[in-house]
Order: sequence, then C-alpha cells, then structure tokens
Amino acid sequence: MFGIVLAYYFQTIQLLRISAYLLTALLLIAASINLFYKKLKAWRFKTSLAFLYYGFFAIAGIFTCLFNSDQLNSDYFANKNFNQLKVWISNEPQINGDIARFEAKVTKGYFGGKTETCSGTLLIALKVDSLHPLHLKYGDEFLITAKYLPVEPPYNPNEFNFKQWLASKNIYHQTFIRQSQLIKIAENRGNPIKAFALRLRQQQVNVYRKLIKNDEAFAVASTLILGHRADLSKETLSAYSKTGTIHALSVSGMHVGIIYIALNFLLGFLDRRKATLLIKVVLICVLIWGYSLLTGFSPSVLRSAIMLTVFILSKQLNRSSNGYNVVAFTAFCLLVHQPFLIWDVGFQLSFMAVIGLIYYQPKIKKWLYFKNKWTNKLWETTAMGLAAQLATLPLSIYYFHQFPVYFIISNLFILIPITLMMYLGIAILLLRLYFLAPIFEYLINFTNRGLKRIADLPYAGITEIWINRWELILLAFFLLLLSIGLSNYKRKLILLSLVVLVVFQGCVAYRKINFMHQEELIFFSLRKNYAAAFINGNQCILITDLTAKDRNFEFFVKPALDEMEIKKTIFVTWRQDFRNEQLIKSDHQILYRGKSILLLDENFNNKRLASPAKFDWIWVHNNPKYKLDDLAEEIKPSGVLIDASNKDYMISQLSKRAILLNLSAYSLKKQQALHLKL
Repeated sequence: MFGIVLAYYFQTIQLLRISAYLLTALLLIAASINLFYKKLKAWRFKTSLAFLYYGFFAIAGIFTCLFNSDQLNSDYFANKNFNQLKVWISNEPQINGDIARFEAKVTKGYFGGKTETCSGTLLIALKVDSLHPLHLKYGDEFLITAKYLPVEPPYNPNEFNFKQWLASKNIYHQTFIRQSQLIKIAENRGNPIKAFALRLRQQQVNVYRKLIKNDEAFAVASTLILGHRADLSKETLSAYSKTGTIHALSVSGMHVGIIYIALNFLLGFLDRRKATLLIKVVLICVLIWGYSLLTGFSPSVLRSAIMLTVFILSKQLNRSSNGYNVVAFTAFCLLVHQPFLIWDVGFQLSFMAVIGLIYYQPKIKKWLYFKNKWTNKLWETTAMGLAAQLATLPLSIYYFHQFPVYFIISNLFILIPITLMMYLGIAILLLRLYFLAPIFEYLINFTNRGLKRIADLPYAGITEIWINRWELILLAFFLLLLSIGLSNYKRKLILLSLVVLVVFQGCVAYRKINFMHQEELIFFSLRKNYAAAFINGNQCILITDLTAKDRNFEFFVKPALDEMEIKKTIFVTWRQDFRNEQLIKSDHQILYRGKSILLLDENFNNKRLASPAKFDWIWVHNNPKYKLDDLAEEIKPSGVLIDASNKDYMISQLSKRAILLNLSAYSLKKQQALHLKL
C-alpha cells in the first residue's frame, strides 16, 4: 500500500524503469537466500531479512501502480493527435434524460489514412437523438471523432475533485459528442463473462419492473439485490444516509454474508461425510462467486467473496484462519489486480469495517451478557454495529461530514427487514415465486417509511462536520491509542491518546474561532452562472442567479460555504438592491468592507458614467459593449472580473485587453475561483 501511494504521486516512466530493475534484483536476492538458507545461516539475520521483504513489497507496489497507469504507456491515445478513435463500451452505460455516459476502452487511432494501435480509457458523454435513440450496451464497438480534453480540475474551494476521482479509475480524458459523431461497427467486444452477467442482471431488473408497482420500491429492490444503479429519490437517500444505513443500498459484505448463512443452512445435510462436505464447500464458493459476478464485481463484493472463500477453504483444510491475515490477503489480491482501488472510498470503508468487526466486536460483546438467548443475540448484533461504526468513524466524518446519532436503532430496525428482503428478492428471481412480490414491495415501503421517521427525529444526525487530513490522522491516532491502551491496560497509551484528543479538539476549536471572525470574498468559477459570496463571520451574502435548490449551487458553491461553517446565507440577484451593516448594493455598485465594485452590464451600452469614481474592481456581466479602455481611464480599477454569463469570445477579448491596460484579469469560467481575505 505504501508503494502504491508513493508511486501514485510520482508517476513517471523513469520511476517505472527503476522499480522494475530493483524488483528484479530483490527477487533474485530473495530466491538466492531461500535456496541457500542453511549454508548462509540466514536465520542469524532475521531482522535484516524482514526489512528486505518489506522493501520488496514496497517496490512491488510502486511497480504495480505505474505498470497499471495507462497514461505512462507509449501507445496511450492522448499522446498523438488522431482524427478518429475506435472504442468499445467497457462498463454499463448510465442514461439520464438525453445524455448517456459511459467509459470506453480505446483500441485504435486514425490519422491521415494511417491506423495505430492505442490503449487507454475515455469517459464519453453522448447526446442521444430523441427521434432515433441508440441502444447502448456493454461491449458495443464504435468509431468516434477524436475531440477529447483532459478532465478538468476543481475550480472552487472544496468542490468535489472529479479529476482525482476519475484518475483513481485510470481515466484522464473525457469527451462530449453527439449521436451523429458516432458510428457503430461491432458488438460483443468486451469480456463475454461480464457481458453475460450484465445481460442476466438486466433481465432480472426487468422482472422486478413488471412485478413492483411503486417506483421507489423498485429502485431499492434493484439496488439492494442486484447492485443495479437505480434513480433513488433524494428523500430516500437522505433517510438512509442520516440513519447510518446507507451501506444497505450498496451490495456489500452484509449481503454476501446473508447469502452465505442461507446456503450454509440449506446445505447443512452435506456435513455428515467428508466427500459431501467437499461438495458443499465447492457449491457455496461457486454460488457466492456467481452472485458477485451478477453484481458487477464491485470492490465490497469482491472483498467479501475472497474473504469467505479463504475462510471456507481454511476450515475445510482444518487450519485456523487469522482474521487479519485474511483481510491482508484479500487487500493484496485486489490491489495487485487493480492498484487504484486504494483510493476508492467504498474499498477503504469496507476494509475498516471488517477490521473493526475482528478487533472491536469480541471486546464490546463481553461488556454485557444476557441469559435469554434472543436478547443475547440482539446484543451481539448491536456490538457488531458499534464495532463497524467505531472503526469507520474517522473516514465517515472526513468523507461524508456527518454522524448518525441513532445508528444503533436504525441498524437494529433494518436487520430483520433487510434479511427478509434479500431472501424474498432472490426467491422471486431464482424460484419464480411471483406471488411473493406484494410482500416484498410492502416490506421495502415499510423499511423506507421507518427510516424516514427515524431520520426526522430530533437531533437525528450531526451534520456539516468538516475535518482536514491532519485532523483525520489525529482522530484515527486517538482511537488507535485508546483502543490498544484500554485493551492491554496501558495507562501511558491511554494518557497519550487523551493528549492527542486535546490536540485534535484544539485544532478544531482554532478553526471554529477563525470562522467566527472571518471576513472573506469569493468569486466562484461557474459554467454559465455567476456567484459571489461576501462572508462575514458565519453569515454570507451571495450575489447570484442560483437558488438554494439548484444543482449547480449544491455542487459548486455550497461545499465552500459549508466548509467555512456558514449558518445563514442571503441570496441577492444581479438587479436586486440590498443594504445591511456590512454590504451596500445599489445603482450597479457594491461597497463591502472598504472595497468597491462596479457592476458593468448591458445597461451601460451607449452611456457614460454619470459621476466617475474610483473602484477597486470592475465586474463584467452579460456581454456589455462599453469599452474597457475608457472605463479604466475614468475609474482606474485594480482588476477586472469576467463572469461566465459572458460569451467565450468576450471573455477572451476582455482578458487580453485588461492585461494590455496593466489590470489584473480574472475569468470566472474554467479558471480557479478568486478567493480574497479582507
């Protein structure tokens, strides 16, 4: 893991070559030591040998990461300027309205009548013709125009890093094309096993669609049983998220575990003899891997399938299986196959949850004991929820910025319904017991209603918790030290953990105090809209054409305001006058904390300023025809802000002209947001 992380941030072809040479040398040394172990009396150098093998695996991680990085390949498609590319769809297309998005493997490039073999993955957004829609599926091969661009980085503070997320999937370029720019030339280009699994899954989704009337229940059923990405409403997603049960909506270890329990019980009659026991083991492994294939081999299912396979085989071979070794072996297998999985949030959380179950669950279970069998089972289940939540706490707060207060209640509430839903859903598909569909649908609706009620309870969740990477490390270090200290009765470790906690709380408190006294100005970089946040303490005046429910506001603007702990946001439009103690907006002018901004728009066309005054900034909006030269001479600003409401050619012309006039020019489209601390 150390080698993979290190190589990820230093991706060069030179490092790949060096790691290959070092790996070969270390492999030869290790093989020689193994062959002549007794002659060399190598047992005398155990510590040195340990470091040798640690180094070997670190170098192996570096090599694996770089070897799997497409952009380092000499035939990577973006290294040359092709006119056309031959691609095939490498994942299941996602269609939203008239836009289809999918990943495509590039195999060939065409330029000037020449053909070259290529490699790499391209993210494609395709505008589908509504009159003649194109049916897209995994494995379809196309010829497309080669008009791709590098994936754009985040331009605004705390905006989701789409570029980094795609890079973790080995994708570095994207394109937007119309259906007329695409020619279908073949089918069934991909892996035949995966293609069969996706076709089979789609058939099962169609069965659910016919049987389940409620759209929300259908979406939950498809997601829960088959791992099919369905359009769940924001309300339902929010309910599962706030109650700490979002894991139930992604096919994961819990689902595979439920299937294993059922299979182990149903095939229990085969335990009597060794020969039949072997048949049982093979059947369970085959069925579990078959289910994993059907769900698209998601990281969490792969992890569970590998772990269960190792666990089952070790039991069959009468060998004691160490839980940590099983986890490490599973992670090793997955990362050798796909090293970039290390950045997958689901991968990180699922492994931490399993480690928590191995370490914390037995200890928490010992806290209480009940004579009643079912009460004790309930406590054991509660201990599992506490263990998983405790182990994933730092990462959950870091990624999702919230903590579900009632997670124990909600996880106990869904325990029986989720189990019944899994068994009913699979029985409907495999045994064609269609008469169970109304019960299945009722159970889903009952679970959704129950979780929504829990989510609506007072103080159901602590939201908008923001910690940085250093605070994440401190929080994780505190939990680690405290756990080891309490487990082994080490007072020094417990005291050290408390010191780390105080440092963590001090860092958080310091940020909160700073936020209470912050005076900042942010001009956001948007695609078509405009937004400027005038921040004073925990309040913000936002001059924008967006609303609180607008998707662009939630994606580009809100994360920055949440991270800065803004409690109150006042929305003001371009043409709206506004006045309070901090800001005055009137007559195309803004005065804020001693800074003045002239709002230049189409109303200034063919006019002159009535009373020229000095302004710190000119904010250009909606393609005004006013000459920047005359304006700059009259008011002598220090800079020009050009928002995304202007046309691209206007943005380019104004930026060039401002530079010639020795003015700072800031384009607020496809450029970094302007963040000023006053």
